Amino acid sequence: MAEGTLSIGTVAERAGITVSAVRFYESRGLISASRTSGGQRRFERIVLRRIAFIQAAQQVGLTLEEIGRALATLPDDRGPTQEDWARLSADWRALLDERIRLLQGLRDELDGCIGCGCLSLARCGLRNPGDAASRLGPGPRYLYGDRPVS
Repeated sequence: MAEGTLSIGTVAERAGITVSAVRFYESRGLISASRTSGGQRRFERIVLRRIAFIQAAQQVGLTLEEIGRALATLPDDRGPTQEDWARLSADWRALLDERIRLLQGLRDELDGCIGCGCLSLARCGLRNPGDAASRLGPGPRYLYGDRPVS
């Protein structure tokens, strides 16, 4: 193994993820590896910081596409610095605030819900008789705060 590089198994073990997850991140362009003459992957140690970044971003609900766009703004030879993180987190603030609003709304609605088929159906945010919400767009529109179509 080249000095300072890690095998895929070592990366997986150190990052606390599976080898298949390492391969998946590589296939999505989130991390990269070089290859030995025998075709084995070799990762620079910096990949561990990038994977930690990916995991942290996933924990706050960012998609792999959003994470990929963020990583694309960073040099390949290092992980995010404090300045990079400040810039990225500022970019994500509005997105995270909206997700927090949605989660709080869902939580507040679930607090008053007794369950499907119960007396709460008249105000249930998930109820969609006759698929009327389809006119508002894809997904659980009422849950996103859209009003039922009359």
